[in-house]
Amino acid sequence: MSVKLDLHPTTKKWIVGVFLVGVSMIMLLGFLNLAGPIGKMFTSESFQLLGWAAPVLPFIFLILGLIFFSSKERTIWASGILGSSFFILGLSAILDIVSQAGLKRGGAIGYWLAILPQKGFGAIASFIFFVSIVIVGLLLLFNYPASSEISDEDEDENGKQNSVVRWLKLVVFPLNRLKSMLFLISRPFLPKLSKPSLKSEPFISSSAPQFKVHKLEDEYDASSALKDKTNFDDEIKVRPAKLSVPYVMPPLNLLDEDRGKPTSGDIKANMHIIKRTLANFGIEVEMGEVAVGPTVTQYTLKPAEGVKLARITALSNDLSLALAAHPIRIEAPIPGRSLVGIEIPNHAVTLVRLRNLLENEQFQGSQYRLNFALGRDVAGNPVFSALEKMPHLLIAGATGTGKTIALNSLLISLLYRNPPSILRFLLVDPKRVEFPVYNGTPHLLTPVIVDVQKTINALRWAVKEMDRRFDILAGVKARDIGMYNRELKRGQEPMPYIVIIIDELADLMAARGKEVEAVIVRLAQMARAVGIHLVVATQRPSVEVITGLIKANITSRMAFQVASQIDSRTIVDNAGAEKLLGNGDMLFMSAESSKPRRLQGAYISEKEVKRVVEFLKRDFEPEYDSEILDPQKATSGDFNGGEDVFGDEDPLYEEAKRLVIQARKASASYLQRRLRIGYARAARLLDILEERRIIGPGEGAKPRDILIGSSDNLINDDQSDMEEDNE
Repeated sequence: MSVKLDLHPTTKKWIVGVFLVGVSMIMLLGFLNLAGPIGKMFTSESFQLLGWAAPVLPFIFLILGLIFFSSKERTIWASGILGSSFFILGLSAILDIVSQAGLKRGGAIGYWLAILPQKGFGAIASFIFFVSIVIVGLLLLFNYPASSEISDEDEDENGKQNSVVRWLKLVVFPLNRLKSMLFLISRPFLPKLSKPSLKSEPFISSSAPQFKVHKLEDEYDASSALKDKTNFDDEIKVRPAKLSVPYVMPPLNLLDEDRGKPTSGDIKANMHIIKRTLANFGIEVEMGEVAVGPTVTQYTLKPAEGVKLARITALSNDLSLALAAHPIRIEAPIPGRSLVGIEIPNHAVTLVRLRNLLENEQFQGSQYRLNFALGRDVAGNPVFSALEKMPHLLIAGATGTGKTIALNSLLISLLYRNPPSILRFLLVDPKRVEFPVYNGTPHLLTPVIVDVQKTINALRWAVKEMDRRFDILAGVKARDIGMYNRELKRGQEPMPYIVIIIDELADLMAARGKEVEAVIVRLAQMARAVGIHLVVATQRPSVEVITGLIKANITSRMAFQVASQIDSRTIVDNAGAEKLLGNGDMLFMSAESSKPRRLQGAYISEKEVKRVVEFLKRDFEPEYDSEILDPQKATSGDFNGGEDVFGDEDPLYEEAKRLVIQARKASASYLQRRLRIGYARAARLLDILEERRIIGPGEGAKPRDILIGSSDNLINDDQSDMEEDNE
């Protein structure tokens, strides 16, 4: 009877890695004559076959073992094995070519590999050919595209690249890659290391070797777009982060894998109960397929002709009673299908780990830079989206339902796709406990912002940066940031994307509601083309926080579990979020589909977040921009969304004040009629008067109170006017 070992993929990978490292150690001992007669025999045979290339074998096996430890992708393993073969065979052939006649320093293999090329092309051409084979072997072994790493950031003002820096990078990168492999293996056993202090220089880095990001194909002729234009580099305030060593994306080994499988219960029995319960109320249905997801199981059914869907949805509580399951959600109809879906909670749920989603080909092969993992749908299929398509995202739900984990998943997904030269973050955390772990990440423009006033300054700076970027795009006739970056001349710095993430909007709206709403609305309306994207989260989905203007301009939304149907309609304009299960169960609505889609959000633990952040902080120092939080430099003169407009700049303020005091009443319609202005300006004048305590706050249909007397105030005004005339 055969016994089948059901080993975890990680266990298999470590077994192979340990075996290869062990073999390398034994081979090394054999070459040192410390492995007994068998080791001595192996050493002798190796020298006969490979000649002087034989001592390289232990190191080749060691590197292969480290590759198996540090990568899960089978393509990486295959390239490592193929590259090591090319390297060792090419080296033995080179040694045979350069050896004197009859010595065979490349061994028997080197001799037979080199003899035919030498007879056909000569020694020099054969030498060049096998050197090329050795270089290709090294590139495959380290999975290193040298041309993409040696980019244009080292070019001087004359456009000539420093050749010393270029060749140093060819040597440094494999060593840096080897260091990363060793760190991943030894990380559980190492003490906490202090962060090295490195100065930052402007750097345009490339994608990680472990992670393939397909760039958008050029759609325009870039040869002449920027040649005759003014150089706008000095105007770009957000510059790529300056890195003193080549940027390496964090490996997926830092994240945990999926564990366990969901348990849906007795599917056949549930199908029978659903059909019988509906039949008891006079509704005939035909049961369809069943999809088992990580959190819920969806039972599909097709009602008989003439049956109103409202009759089925009205039986939600009766089905919940019959199935002994709560809560259940009825999707009628399923988008794109002539079926009704009944979603029943699983008996045992499973976490949707972020790592398995990031390993998916849909994520790795995406053409979008800001692609990120959302989770899995009710059928267990992975779901991804991109901020370029959204272009902004609103997240809402009750406390503890998964909002912060969703933000962490979005952040880590973006960090796995983009170096600091491509993406920068502004993180706002009024709660002060969620985002501080990201402090020190090279992608941050500022430390995590926790103060309300600094948040206002940062948002105003973002509006100013948006206007500046529009001027730059207009100057080079580029439609958007993607077209601008594709048409850059060699040596020019790209325009990085900026993602602004606000973890709790309610706190900001309570403190400075009008200013925050105005700047968010303006960014949401215009910032997409220049690569600035908003991600806003709140645990209080009320109309005071998620105002009509914010909803109208942020069409992509995530709704986690909420307390009432009213809150659900506030977020996604539909009921259903009140029936979610929590723990990452959500409804996602994008601009592409007006109907929410149920997903189980991607999960990432705090430990995983810390691993990724520590990996990024080991070699790179952040480069913060102090101007962003400076109130004087952040304020834009032509921006009318902040408190700048609530002052005496309005020439009608004094006249409005006199009219209100004399008439002893204050309303927008009264000021509209007397001053012949629009409603928006009249309402703004009322806000100014209320702020300066001339009138009281509005109380529904009741008239506002006039807080100061008419005669005293007018006398004071006349006296002040006379004093000003005398001066």
